Amino acid sequence: MRAANALLALLAMAACSQQPSPPGNKNDVAKPEKKQVSACHADRFEGIPLTVCTANPADNSIRMALRPDKDAPPYRSLAVYAAKRPADATPVAFAVNGGMFDEQGEPIGYYVEDGERLHSLSRTDGPGNFHMLPNGVFYGTGGKWEIRTSNDFYRNVTERPAFGTQSGPMLVINGKLHPDISADGVSTNIRNGVGVGSDGRAYFVISDGPLSFGKLARYFRDELKVPNALYLDGKVSSLWDPATGRLDTGAPLGPLIVVEQSGKGADKAEMES
Repeated sequence: MRAANALLALLAMAACSQQPSPPGNKNDVAKPEKKQVSACHADRFEGIPLTVCTANPADNSIRMALRPDKDAPPYRSLAVYAAKRPADATPVAFAVNGGMFDEQGEPIGYYVEDGERLHSLSRTDGPGNFHMLPNGVFYGTGGKWEIRTSNDFYRNVTERPAFGTQSGPMLVINGKLHPDISADGVSTNIRNGVGVGSDGRAYFVISDGPLSFGKLARYFRDELKVPNALYLDGKVSSLWDPATGRLDTGAPLGPLIVVEQSGKGADKAEMES
């Protein structure tokens, strides 16, 4: 009798183990979270730490951002921009401050956003870095991005680009340093700039320590070897790199340059885990 009872118990256990899984659980596998690959990397030039972010026409698109809509005030910070960006918007590779502005955050030079010109080109003299002539324009349409001096832009660019921002001074002009920039001046600060290489890529550099105009310019010329580079700003210089969680805050900003993922760039973010 004991043997029979034991046999019945074993059969019952086997039947339970063969019961089907509840619906929806049979093939459940935890999906890895998507991880974005940073377009930025650390570098060092003559003892100064730098962060270099690269925009590749094959992977990225570039646009300007000033305010959420025409009736709203400027964002004034990368953090506000990040918070107000729609959840279903194209993923951001990185974003930086980009272009000179007034006390209200409005551009004071050429500014085009989504093909609409919101401020005309400035070719006047004046004080400050912006008027350390020649200054220049960073602009582009689709995957073609360029930097020209403002006078060159005025004379030769006849079609309005999809985006554009004017800043100054130029750091590198046709492979040569700005004539009024010394090799390593006494004025140092956190600074950032952009250069476009002969390969069409745009290189955004922000210093992680104070450096001179000349040192930043020579980094673009000697290390990145770009023919043209433009100064973006000084102590307000800021970077948002979603992949690493870096989101600089500080003094109020004006126009923002936003580098978005597109094409292969978006695919990379989905593949990484």
